[in-house]
Amino acid sequence: MHQQKRHPELVEGNLPVFVFPTELIFYADDQSTHKQVLTLYNPYEFALKFKVLCTTPNKYVVVDAAGAVKPQCCVDIVIRHRDVRSCHYGVIDKFRLQVSEQSQRKALGRKEVVATLLPSAKEQQKEEEEKRIKEHLSESLFFEQSFQPDNRTVSSGPSLLTVFLGVVCIAALMLPTLGDVESLVPLYLHLSVNQKLVAAYILGLITMAILRT
Repeated sequence: MHQQKRHPELVEGNLPVFVFPTELIFYADDQSTHKQVLTLYNPYEFALKFKVLCTTPNKYVVVDAAGAVKPQCCVDIVIRHRDVRSCHYGVIDKFRLQVSEQSQRKALGRKEVVATLLPSAKEQQKEEEEKRIKEHLSESLFFEQSFQPDNRTVSSGPSLLTVFLGVVCIAALMLPTLGDVESLVPLYLHLSVNQKLVAAYILGLITMAILRT
């Protein structure tokens, strides 16, 4: 009864396959990476048989490319890269692990693992660092361009109010000082020394603001 209920699910071929890692990276300058290990897990209550296929079998040696995994156990699959040449740098190869129940031939599940040969681990780290720097510069450039119109508005020149205040201060400094009897300007336009000092101070601030823009 239990077998009859389980088999309809298995024959659909959707059985999840648990493999770690899902990506293999080989480095040409590091011989220790020329040998990688895939671990196939069987969390089920029945045994599985497996088979390892590869898109480029002439480049790799797979130790125990076929075998069985006991229930709730795991098995290590050793993969060696045997064709480390520059013409293979960056080429993505694929391994496919097919699993089936021991009493059946049809694959119940499959999982793909990608493999890549890179020239150097240091070069890979350098490329990743350069990529991060480029991304940072792109974000900074985008941020700068996003706020560029506002900056142009602010730095386009002094506002009309600033110019008006500057003209008023200059005019105030040109007016006669209180006590200047010989001036032809009406007395109510005569300014005190303190008033002229305030006008001069404001004019200085306006000048500094204009020079900074």
